[in-house]
Amino acid sequence: MRYYFAPMEGVTGAAFRQVHRRFFPETDRYYMPFLSPTGDHCFTPRQLREAAPEHNEGVPCVPQLMTRNAEDFLWAAGELKAMGYDEVDLNLGCPSGTVTAKKKGAGFLSVPGELDAFLDTVFSRSPLPVSLKTRLGVHDPEEFPRLLDIFAKYPVAELIVHPRVRDDFYRHPVRLEDFAAAAARWKGKLCYNGGIVTPGDAAGVEARFPGLSAVMLGQGLLADPALIRKLRGGLPASLEELRAYHDALYESYCRRFQSPDHAAFHLKELWHYLLGLFDGREGAARRLRKARGAAEYRGAVEEIFRLPLRRDAEKIW
Repeated sequence: MRYYFAPMEGVTGAAFRQVHRRFFPETDRYYMPFLSPTGDHCFTPRQLREAAPEHNEGVPCVPQLMTRNAEDFLWAAGELKAMGYDEVDLNLGCPSGTVTAKKKGAGFLSVPGELDAFLDTVFSRSPLPVSLKTRLGVHDPEEFPRLLDIFAKYPVAELIVHPRVRDDFYRHPVRLEDFAAAAARWKGKLCYNGGIVTPGDAAGVEARFPGLSAVMLGQGLLADPALIRKLRGGLPASLEELRAYHDALYESYCRRFQSPDHAAFHLKELWHYLLGLFDGREGAARRLRKARGAAEYRGAVEEIFRLPLRRDAEKIW
């Protein structure tokens, strides 16, 4: 089985990908958090820091675009091809209200006619193969059969399905029965994404859907950075390994943000998931949340790394 790292805005940026790859190199592909091309047809400095090949050296990456304008998509795909990328992904899954209000991300699924016209233009002219990362719909999974009919008209490089609707956000349990119905119909490459935290979770999905081309991991892989290694029969991360991984991230973020305080603030989002690997975490978690500045953050982290380590992560988010 191939395993992908899901794009997670604000967490899995270029600096994170480099460090994770150094310590846990088993991931087959990292999908970048989305770039949003505009009519200016110019990547911002921030976008270039994420997408430029020199910032992703040695890391197998697929850039992701989020737009409802086909010409903007095609321009960006051309730029990414010139950078050396060999595939691009379309974001049809982001549930954020500010995104979906513009009919982007999962919001694009609410206008299937417009989506069909967009895909017709993109697939007829894209300089790169295009994969689609989608949800089951906006309000109801019964929307998905029509969407599948649209997707099936085009040479989709890989269909990555997160089996929730937009209104579920990440709270509702994954809708495996609806995914099963989609899997029975889809003839191309199909990747499953959602709700996998432990090797047992992944084993259940893989056993039920043996025809999958890949499994994409997101929050579970943030919680347990060695999860893919374990899925391939390797050992769990040791406490020493996790400490070295954290410290390398902290140092990388200090360089990236030119501020230990900003680095600490950025890493708090990762701990929202990573704390699931530690027993007796409640007190340390409170101190981490309340930490103001790098010194208090480092004190809370020292306390965390004295806690007992679990073999598998527990979902705490």
